[in-house]
Parts: sequence; C-alpha cells; structure tokens
Amino acid sequence: MRHVWSVLFLACTTLAAPLALTAQQTKPSKPKSGKAKPTTERATPAPGASAVGDSALDTLVVPESYQARAIGPAVMGGRVAAIALDPTDPWTYYVGLGTGGVMKTSDNGQTFKGIFEKQSVAAIGALAVAPSDAKVIWAGTGEANDRNSSSWGDGVYRSTDGGATWSNVGLKSSKTIARVVVHPTDPKTAWVAAMGDLWVPGGERGCYKTIDAGATWTRVLAAPKPYDDRVGCGDLAIDPSNPDVLYAALYARRRYPWRFDAGADATDGKDLGGIFKSTDGGATWTKLGGGLPARTQRIGLAVYAKDPKIVYAVVQSDALGTSDIDDPNSKAGGTFRSDDGGTSWTRMSQLDPRPFYFSQIRIDPSNDQRIYVLGFMLHVSDDGGKHWREDRFKNVHSDNHALAIDPTTPKRLLLGTDGGLYQSVNGGEGWGFQSRMAAGEFYRINVDRSVPYRICGGLQDNTNWVGPSATGTKDGIRNGDWTQIGGGDGSYCLFDATDSNIVYAESQQGFVFRINLSNGQEKLIKPSPTEGSPTFRYHWSSPVIQSVHDPKVLYYGADRVFKFTNRGDDWAEISGDLSTRDLSRMTATGSGAEEFGVVFALAESPVKQGLLWAGTDDGKLWKTENDGAAWIDLTPTLPAAVKGLWISRIEASAHDPQVAYVAIDGHRTGRYAPYLFRTADGGKTWQSISANLPDGGPVKVVREDPNNPGLLFAGTEFALWASVDRGGRWFRIGKLPTVAVDDILIHPRDLDLLIATHGRSIYILDDIRPLEEFTPEVRREDAHLFSIRPATARYLLPGWEESAGDAVFRGKNPPEGAILTWYVRRYTGDDVKIAITNSEDQPVANLKAPGTPGFGRVNWNLRPTKDVLTEYGGDRADRPVAAGEYKVTLTFGHTKQTQMVHVSAAPGLVTR
Repeated sequence: MRHVWSVLFLACTTLAAPLALTAQQTKPSKPKSGKAKPTTERATPAPGASAVGDSALDTLVVPESYQARAIGPAVMGGRVAAIALDPTDPWTYYVGLGTGGVMKTSDNGQTFKGIFEKQSVAAIGALAVAPSDAKVIWAGTGEANDRNSSSWGDGVYRSTDGGATWSNVGLKSSKTIARVVVHPTDPKTAWVAAMGDLWVPGGERGCYKTIDAGATWTRVLAAPKPYDDRVGCGDLAIDPSNPDVLYAALYARRRYPWRFDAGADATDGKDLGGIFKSTDGGATWTKLGGGLPARTQRIGLAVYAKDPKIVYAVVQSDALGTSDIDDPNSKAGGTFRSDDGGTSWTRMSQLDPRPFYFSQIRIDPSNDQRIYVLGFMLHVSDDGGKHWREDRFKNVHSDNHALAIDPTTPKRLLLGTDGGLYQSVNGGEGWGFQSRMAAGEFYRINVDRSVPYRICGGLQDNTNWVGPSATGTKDGIRNGDWTQIGGGDGSYCLFDATDSNIVYAESQQGFVFRINLSNGQEKLIKPSPTEGSPTFRYHWSSPVIQSVHDPKVLYYGADRVFKFTNRGDDWAEISGDLSTRDLSRMTATGSGAEEFGVVFALAESPVKQGLLWAGTDDGKLWKTENDGAAWIDLTPTLPAAVKGLWISRIEASAHDPQVAYVAIDGHRTGRYAPYLFRTADGGKTWQSISANLPDGGPVKVVREDPNNPGLLFAGTEFALWASVDRGGRWFRIGKLPTVAVDDILIHPRDLDLLIATHGRSIYILDDIRPLEEFTPEVRREDAHLFSIRPATARYLLPGWEESAGDAVFRGKNPPEGAILTWYVRRYTGDDVKIAITNSEDQPVANLKAPGTPGFGRVNWNLRPTKDVLTEYGGDRADRPVAAGEYKVTLTFGHTKQTQMVHVSAAPGLVTR
C-alpha cells in the first residue's frame, strides 16, 4: 500500500486538511446532486509524472487528516473513572475518563491535554504514577464501573515519558482493569486487579504481577477452577512501607442486557469472593475473616500510610438480604476497619452505597479517623466510619467514582464524578468544577436551520443541552454559549422542523418532553397506559424521531411504536409489542437501564411516507409500509450470525425506499465484530458492508449521505469511518481521538458532518461536499476543484480571549470565508495555483499550494491578497470583498478548472 501525504498551505487564514491515498478500492456510485460540474481543460500529463495507483479507479482518498473541529461543550463533564497525582509535582495530575481516554494537566487544572488519543481503546479503569519515577505512568483500560454503558479495554499500558507515548504491556484479554498498584521503589514492578469481561466469562481475571515493566505477567491470585473464568480482582491496596504486604478483593460479576449477577449468584451459589492478604509480594495469599461477612460481592480497600496495620474496606454482602438502589446501607456489609493488618475487623457502619457502581473508600493521609466513601454523594466521616455526613459535599455532581487526596496537603481533594472533575482546597468546604476539558458522553444530537445553526443533544447523566455550531467572536464557542434544557440522562433531542424554538427531549425510562425555548414552558408527552393496563416498557435511550413528511408527527419507540400528533399533545399506538416477548428478560429492579425487550432503533423513510423500520434490543427487525397498520417481521431474513443480537441503529435511504442499513452490536454476548448490513430489496435479503472495519469495534451508528448514496459514514466504539463506495471499503476520517461515536448527522443545508462522541463531546467536520463529489470520473482527472459552499463576509467580534487567561474552554469556530478544496491525482512537480476574480474579471486574490497528490484544502478569508491590493482598490486590506459571484480558477500544470463561489455580506457591512 502506498501512502502519499499532501502538504499544508496557509493562505490568508488557515484551514488545513492534507489527505492520504491508498489503493484497491471499488467503484462508488455517482452522486445525485444538482451541483454544476466544473469546466475542465485537460492536458497531457507532464513527462515523468508518477501515478499514485495502477489506475485512476484504484485510487481512493483516505482523509485521515481531514480534521474535525472540537466544539465542546465542557460545561458538563463525562464519567471520571480514575485520578492519579504526580508524587513530585502537586500541580500535575492525570484524569482517566470512563470512555474518553486520559487527560493531563501540569498547571493544577487550568488546562488539560489529551494524552491517550491514538491508542486502540478509550475506556480507562485505573491510573497509577510510579512513586519512585514520576515519568512512569501505568494505565489500566476498561472502565471498572459495572454499568450497561461501560466500555472495555485491551489490557495495561505504560508510559515512561509522562504520558507522551504509550506501550501496551499485556493482559489484553482482561477487558477491565480496576486498579494498578506500583512498587514504591521499583517502577518496573506492579500489581494489577483484572476484573475480566463484564458480559461473558473468560479472559484474564484475578491479580497479576509483573517485575519487568509488563514484559511478562504472573497470575498470583485467582478463584479456583472452573470459576476463575468469572471471578476477577476488584481492588488492590499495598503497604507503602513494606511492598510485600498486599490486600486484594476477589469479585465475581456478570452483566446481561436485562439483569446483573454478582457474588455467589454468578458462581453457582459458591462463595468465592472476599478480602485476601499476601505478605510475600503476592506469591501466596490468605483469605481474611475475623468479622467480615460471608457472600461478599464488590469490595473497596484502603491502607493508612502512616500506620499500615490500619486497613479499611467498604464491603458488599447479601448474606442477610439486599437493599433498595436508593438505600446506602447494607444489611450485612458496610464499612469495616481493621487495626491489626486484617486479622480482625470491626463493622463501623452499614454504609455501602450502590456497590456495583461505586465501592471506593479513601483515608485522609494524616488522619485515620477521617475517611471517605464514594457513592451518589461523597460521604465523609470524622470518627472512623461510625457516623457520616454529606452536608458540606453537596455542591458537586452526583455519582462519585474517583477521589485523590494530596498527601502533602490533605485538604486538597480531587473528585471524579459522572459529571466531571472537581477540586477542593479546603477539605470539601467548597468545590471548583474543572470545566476546561470536553468530556461529555453524548448519546444523540440534532440540528436546526438557523444561521449559524444550533445543536441539541443528550448526555449520560448530564441532561439535554442546546448550543451553537459557531459564534461571531474570536473567543470561539464557550461553555456559556450552551443552555441546559432539562432531563436526567439525556438522549434523543430534536428541534421542531417548523419552529426551532420548540425542542423535544428524552431522558431515561421514556420521559420525553416538549419545551419552548422562547418562554421556558415545558410539557411531558410520555405515553402512559390506563390504570390496570399492562405498563409500557421504555429503554434507557428511547428513540424519538420527527416525520420528514409531516412535521407535526413524531414517532416514539418503547416496547411498541407510538405515533405522536399535534406536536405530542395526542398519541396512538401503531404497533403491538415488537420484542420477542420473553417475559423472563423484560424487567429488572434498578435505574431503568436494564429494561429490555424494547424498540431501540427507529427510522422513517425520507422518500416514502408511511414506511417505518424498527429494531429491538433483543434482535427483532420490523417494517411497516402503511404507517403502522400492518408490520412485517424481517427478523428471519437477517444473517444467521447476528440473529438475536442488539439492533443498534437503522438508516433508511434518502434515495430508494427499498434500501436501508442496519448496525448490530453483539458485544453484550461477547461478539465484538463490526456488524453492518445493507438491503436493496426492502429487507428480503441483506449484504454485509462491514468490509475492512476492524474487529473489536462494534458499529453504533450508520448514516447515508443525502446527495450521494455511495457515501456512507459509520460510528464505532472507537472511531469515525467513511466509505465512498457504498461500504466496499472504509477509511478513518476526522482525526478524532480514539473515542466512541454514538451519533452522526449531516446538516441538510450546510453539509457539515456532526459527530456526537460518548466521551469527548461534539465535533464538526466542515463541508463534506468534496467527499460527496469524489466520483470515479473525478478520480480519473489529473486535478479537480470541488464545488464551493457559499460564504458570508463579516468581522469577528474581538471577544475577551486575550484577557481571559488560559483557564477557559474554547470550542473551535469554523474557518472564516470560503473553503476551497481540490484533488490532485499524481505528482508532476507543479504547484496548485488558485486565482479568484470578480464578476468583471478583475483579480481579487491569488493563492498557491504544493501539488501533492491527494486532497488539498485552504480557506480564502474573503480579503484581497497583497499582490492585488493596489489595483483592486486601495489600502484597506482588512475590508472584505463586496457581495456577489466570484470565479475560482485552479491551475495545475496544463489543467485548469473553475468553480463559482457566492459571497454575501452581513447586514450593514461596509465592503470594498
């Protein structure tokens, strides 16, 4: 495979998108577009020019550097799973995001930088800095919180340069790492708590040790066979004064889409969990008792550094029964203390809030009576766990997962929650939210048609929000530009097509509401059955879509499909229960996340009214051609390999009512392949279009371009992909960090690609016209200038960027002016020259870039270039050109191509 990179050229203002080339691609479809074709003057190739591929049709662009801009927001945070302090520098620390990689700050949180951007996974379960060498960082991948949405990892990573570079050092099949403990004097020796796959038995589980920086690993603690394939290690703690002394907690767990088993329930009734102690560095272990309860499940551990004989544990046990999700007290478990190194234990209290999601305990480094237990709130005790309070710890987001205490200044606390990162410098009396990193876990997004257009979207445990795609200031898109509109765990969010001040938003358990942004009025429109009737079942993320044929109609998915009319004031059932109706798997006690047997994917055909597609989480696929009067069960037509698996998304073609796409996610049954299928006959048969999508990354969303049916986009657990040949081959696009892409949307007017990530908020890939127009005919040309999106002349307001300091998050605005994109087939030694003239054929601007094969892109800022200033009109170089039509001519060797760009001016703007 041959790769040739285009070279970045900066002209007037910058927008760079060098693209790589690869070969062996199939022919994409010609776009159905009303765009005018450019005029072309073709010449004989220059002597000695080298072709990129063997033939024009074998050459396909791979836009790895077609970079999307991060717009945030950072006003809310995603789930923080781990925090690690630099032992030599109190202002440097590392933050592990549940689904967004690792962030580093070297200025106490004023700014953050992603340092795990190019690894193969993004979920972090544990972080540790070597006490003897602060440059050595260990990262355990796979989030250790047992939620339905928890993502997985591929083992342990190690950095020797403070996170600048990383190496995977093993335990790749562990899927989840709950803790990494590093030897206090040897940075190459570490112990790892491997919990294993959340969904299926197998893989590396237990406590592992390495003495050679991960070159080799030894499993030093595990459950007896055959249960070692389902019992993992849930936590580890070390005696910092004697690293031969370790404590470990064994923990069995398995999640199903409809329930969660832990402890003895996951091991055929055998009680195999508990706390274990080693006094020889992990070579041998003894199970501890002495007051600890039986039938334990998840356990959190902490050793008091000043007196390592003092050990605390927060212990889950169902020996005397279980407790309600909202009850933080355990009947047999709770908070325990040992003063003799684990020989005997005293139950200090019943406190053990929602253990499968929390189970974290910390000790103040200077006071063994002050301890913290993490839960819905941060619980603190000043008497060793006998009594607890929350009153001074309420001004933070709920659901606390990580707590780091500065050993040199114990009043300094760093707290990681479902809503991001907080810092206190006064022992929790007050908290500052670290709103400088975009770590939002978006589920779904939508756009309106205002100028600039707005985006709305819902996030895990962070409600629904509305914000701009661009602002008119040099400050960019700031947190204050976003408005929170309510909900719990936000998800689907829609602007009304006829009045974008009306927004429909959904949150967990089917709560869908309509809100008027102009006056704040809100109305719940969730369907409810009559008293005494069977309840409706709603998913955590219930699909709601607005009809493209009648904007007053919405469709809503539960265990059945509802049709809303009059903007949701009225509703009717238009299907029966579309699930498998397996009563044993339909409901579970909890937050609503285990609700199962429901419609998860719902799509309406843009080209045929009344044609709907519905897919369920238990593998059923349906369609109706008459608005729900009758439904056709397409489940038997699905390929055998995916029968019964979770249907994650359906995309109905905008070009042909017989065409649809289905993404299927099998990771909940241990199948991590990217399943993606296309039908061309209304669902009678299906063809795989997964092609070269990498194994291990299930597909979460698929979109078809509205103008070119051969152009597809797919979001997987770890990346954004595109195909220009209808799924024949895929290439990564957008230059995103490794992150889950939960939703993709193409703006119908601007043709921007909106990307909702579950861990790093929202990205925008500006103007995908070049991808739409990259047909086989274009690839045969020596050079091609793509059509140009209309541009508006204006000045950006100065903002306050130069005086606001660095501790402000700024999402990126789109580039100013007109985006100019071209394609060069092969190298000839010539430069790409671009001449811009007005309607009188007077020169306005001249740009130049290297003629590197691939895509090239610059943006013209609608100002004259210096070489034409005098003859074009005076000395006001900053004044934009007048509104009108401008001709853009690309010259490459003997080839010329032209396109027109329409320039408008902001109201009242004085132009040249």
